[in-house]
Amino acid sequence: MQVSHTVAAMSVSFDEENLVSPTGLVPVMRLAEETGLHLLADEWLTIPTDKGANAGLKVAALVAGMVAGADSIDDMALLRHGGMKKVFSGCYAPSTLGSFLRTFTFGHVKQLDAVASRLLINLARKAPLFGAPSGEDFMFVDVDDTIVEVHGYQKQGSGYGYSGVRGLNAVLATVSREDTAPVIIGQRLRKGAANSARGAKKFVTEALGTLKRTKVQGPVLCRFDSAYYGHPAVSAALAGGADVSVTVPMNPAVKRAITAIPADAWTPIKYTNAVYDEDSQAWVSAAEVAQIPFTAFSSRKKSERIPGRLVVRRIPELNPKATDGQPTLFDTHRFHAFFTTVTAAMLDTVAADQVHRKHARIEQVNADLKDSALAHLPSGKFAANSAWLVAAVMAYNLTRTAGILAEGMFAKARTGTIRTKLINVPGRVASSARRIKLHLPQDWPWQTAWENLFTATHAPPQAA
Repeated sequence: MQVSHTVAAMSVSFDEENLVSPTGLVPVMRLAEETGLHLLADEWLTIPTDKGANAGLKVAALVAGMVAGADSIDDMALLRHGGMKKVFSGCYAPSTLGSFLRTFTFGHVKQLDAVASRLLINLARKAPLFGAPSGEDFMFVDVDDTIVEVHGYQKQGSGYGYSGVRGLNAVLATVSREDTAPVIIGQRLRKGAANSARGAKKFVTEALGTLKRTKVQGPVLCRFDSAYYGHPAVSAALAGGADVSVTVPMNPAVKRAITAIPADAWTPIKYTNAVYDEDSQAWVSAAEVAQIPFTAFSSRKKSERIPGRLVVRRIPELNPKATDGQPTLFDTHRFHAFFTTVTAAMLDTVAADQVHRKHARIEQVNADLKDSALAHLPSGKFAANSAWLVAAVMAYNLTRTAGILAEGMFAKARTGTIRTKLINVPGRVASSARRIKLHLPQDWPWQTAWENLFTATHAPPQAA
């Protein structure tokens, strides 16, 4: 592509008052209104003084800015340009929204949590966030935490966590099926040096409570990494009616269980460099899996011990010093084990291993958030940053729902892709006979998807 005019033949003027850069916010914020974001915030938030006035509009403004790509308070200025005030009300200045966030306390953050959970429940009624359940497919609840890097010592609660960088610790719970993209059902911001499993029991209980209120059918499986292998998190999942699949650390009890696995119990699996043998209808692979009955937390009293099975994947330990003429005397392996309460009748050994490995999809959600609103935690106050995280989660879920309503590739697309192709679409505002019409670019490649989203949120009222 090349510029079609000479330098002397081109000039620029910022004077068009009818242009809107993110016209995709029109259907998205209509979706937010239909699912009660404004009313929920007005009902649940009790922020004092004039800073808390019009809480519903201010929360909606924060969410709208994040949907459009804002990752700092200053970026909220993108809500105040051209014809934005002709199609939206409550286009607050960044300073107003910053003052609003800084008024939050821990209690107000919990109130905003209540808004986020109820918004998700309403979004699930508006769009099939969890696919079309048959009643037998698993709902996967993945829990993990991530460090959001910050700079400077004035960030309340910042510290050096397991990643070795200064930051704050954000824990998330996502829910998805095998064929759907994850949405977030729980979030919490903690100090940077917090242990991963800190507060896990209450967090898992609240996340499963939110999922139960969506009234989605099907068995639930909670997946954790080894940081959450402890009685509080596992027992909370079981008490919430879910099964668990959790990576276990290589402690003496686990090592004894692995050594007790018979030599003929190992099954090759599809893994790196695996080859499928058509004749035997089996994988030829160096990676193998096996299982053995296992009781977790056997050092606790009997009522707190949890029976299940230990599924183990082993991979040959390569010796870099071995040569063709000097092989190793015996094979050694690296082991990766996880504990699960799912019966073998529901998931056999190979299937259980495949399902547990897909816990890694939550890392994509972490990366997605850090590529948008969670790129920064903009305030020096911990409570303000906590509220920012909750707003970022609401923006993520709202964008994900918009993608599902747009259909096609957007049902599973990254929120960044949805933002680029459906949200940040320039348009010109025209009005006639008290009706507003948005003129969007001709030959926009994703016009059909945009129209699907608009129609889903601007359908004519049903006849009485």
